[in-house]
Amino acid sequence: MAKKNISTDVLLANIIKGIEEVKGSDIDILDLRAIDNTVCDYFVICNGTSNTQVNAIVHSVQKTVSKELKDKPWHVEGTENGEWVLMDYVNIVVHVFQKHIREYYNIESLWGDAKITSIGNNY
Repeated sequence: MAKKNISTDVLLANIIKGIEEVKGSDIDILDLRAIDNTVCDYFVICNGTSNTQVNAIVHSVQKTVSKELKDKPWHVEGTENGEWVLMDYVNIVVHVFQKHIREYYNIESLWGDAKITSIGNNY
């Protein structure tokens, strides 16, 4: 579970690092802090090309955050099928999708008031 002495910005940077290390693509950061009654400060959303890559991204994020910050997610779900995995770090919720599942659910559209930052990559 995210500890109070870990900066949300440092956690966010390590999550992005974990995604990029295994070539997760289309990374979006949704800043939810200015929206009332949200469950967390940020959503991080990215794509993997297959269930194998989705699970590799999840493993990489967990490994990076654990190594750098000695922290682990409060909850993880969806690893069984690897189409949409949710990782809950309390202040940051990470969604790792296969592209077609991300397009179907389009959760970014549900948070239209959020400031969205896209991280460019060439994968």
